[in-house]
Amino acid sequence: MITFILLIFFAIRLYTLYISIQHERALKAEGAKQHGVKNSKYLAITHTLIYVSAIITAIIQHPRFDFISLVGLILLVFSYIVLFMVIRTLGSIWTLKIYILKKHRIVEQGIFKYIKHPNYFLNIIPELIGVVLLTHAYSTALLFIPYALFLYIRIQQEEQAMAHLY
Repeated sequence: MITFILLIFFAIRLYTLYISIQHERALKAEGAKQHGVKNSKYLAITHTLIYVSAIITAIIQHPRFDFISLVGLILLVFSYIVLFMVIRTLGSIWTLKIYILKKHRIVEQGIFKYIKHPNYFLNIIPELIGVVLLTHAYSTALLFIPYALFLYIRIQQEEQAMAHLY
């Protein structure tokens, strides 16, 4: 059951990858410049490794769906709701990578009115914690260390790429 639940969330994550690719194509066609290419790859690899490690752990250990799993599921649901709120708010400028247009705009509506980086703090971090808790894949949490570093670098790169817009 836990593996099936996680696979559903992974499939939804793949759907958001599809959305991102569509937006990337349009942004490139408009002349957007990509920033932080290498770090974006590290983030994507580590994010995927967390999911894969958690799925493998769940397949091998067959954890029971208990209170910890429920907390993980709640975090996942919350994080995906936020993800789709972010996608809806940012619209065609939302991608999994950093693309900045010359005529880029700073979004200060919706959830961005209250939190500067909701995709990172209210989507990605709760999502990955939720994955670990759902599957009881606690050793997978070790991947949070490099991921936190890559995410910190990502936020710095995004801020730097958009500094001229403030």
